[in-house]
Amino acid sequence: MDGTLVLIATPIGNPDDFSPRAAAMLAASDLVLCEDTRVTGRLLAALGLSKPCLSYHDHNEVRRIEPMLERLREGETIALVSDAGMPA
Repeated sequence: MDGTLVLIATPIGNPDDFSPRAAAMLAASDLVLCEDTRVTGRLLAALGLSKPCLSYHDHNEVRRIEPMLERLREGETIALVSDAGMPA
């Protein structure tokens, strides 16, 4: 069974602009990939969520791709979260 990759943009200014649907997708995710784990960690805490986070950015994307593809092949749901807006 294949997993799901969910792209989630965060608000560029007011964190209250984060959509309920985006929050629900984060809650349903097995793993969160993010540009900065500290920034996303604060967002998750504000939403009352505790999820494993891994950094994913220009400097490590090459080594992160294959393990993430394997997790998707295993059926996991992975959320890719930007720090502010899109694209990540």
